[in-house]
Amino acid sequence: MIALDPWAWAALVVAAVAIGISKTALPGGSILAIALFAAVLPARTSTAATLLLLMVGDVFALIAYRRHAHWPTLLRLAPAVIAGLLAGFAFLALAGDGIVRRAIGVILLLMIAVTLWRRWRQSRTDETPPGSGILLAGAYGTLGGFTTMVANAGGPVMSMYFLATRTPVQVFLGTSAWFFAIINVVKVPFLAGLGLFEAPVLLMDAVLAPLVVVGALLGLAVARRMNQRVFDRIVIVLTILGAVYLLI
Repeated sequence: MIALDPWAWAALVVAAVAIGISKTALPGGSILAIALFAAVLPARTSTAATLLLLMVGDVFALIAYRRHAHWPTLLRLAPAVIAGLLAGFAFLALAGDGIVRRAIGVILLLMIAVTLWRRWRQSRTDETPPGSGILLAGAYGTLGGFTTMVANAGGPVMSMYFLATRTPVQVFLGTSAWFFAIINVVKVPFLAGLGLFEAPVLLMDAVLAPLVVVGALLGLAVARRMNQRVFDRIVIVLTILGAVYLLI
């Protein structure tokens, strides 16, 4: 087992529950968990550890929303996502842990900045900023593939893509569920090839996995009653703090 202080274990507990909630109630909300894992563990180790827990959450997301996926959208994104995954794998293979740690912090801050900008723009125009087509899919797909490989931070990117294409809520949730379930499985051999799935990481994830299940069930229970605006603000504030910590 990886030796961690009590405060670090507390942060990982919060992160594991947040992963479960993000998969069933708040797409893209796992950005908080990513920041917490990267703050507690070495950067590349945190990417591998988070991936396995995200896959546990994917099971519940598929159970809840699997019938609502729009497969033409997934096929349109596939080439760009694959290119982004390969670029992210090359970055992980070549970059040192300190660079990866700071890259995760920068990615998180950029994702938050773009998310806030889009929400501000939407509030001013009272509609979702438009966008569609191959160029949009290529841009978001490549960035989504890169960020999900390096930091498991593709959620906000793909959420912005689905918003940009004005995807209905149920289709949004179903397509996101299948997208990340497939992508996360694809990422496993890449990270395994880098030797990141060591025994202590697997043991730690085995301890935390039940908490992901708790979070997923909690998300299903409160999804319809959750004050999402307040929850979003909490996630954004905590993530900014985590990202800044990674850059220090």
